[in-house]
Amino acid sequence: MLEECKALSNETRLAILEWLKDPAAHFPGIEAGEEAGVCVGLIQQRVGCSASTVSAHLAILQRAGFLQATRRGQWNYYRRDEDRIRAFVEHLQHAL
Repeated sequence: MLEECKALSNETRLAILEWLKDPAAHFPGIEAGEEAGVCVGLIQQRVGCSASTVSAHLAILQRAGFLQATRRGQWNYYRRDEDRIRAFVEHLQHAL
């Protein structure tokens, strides 16, 4: 649980999770229900940081279990793992 809390302790990572909750509203050109998720390049544009910084944020969120990655050719796409997020919230409610 500590790793998950650390992953959420950053404003940029929280924003990424919020944007990925409704990608069509936050990323131009993304259609609602896109299975693969959002391309790293679009996330980088929205965050406004270097590619390496955004990749580090995404890796932290993925290790914590909040994101799932899909590789298509040379591109990585990220989407929220809603089941894992829901399990974390339930665990947090019971633990505290």
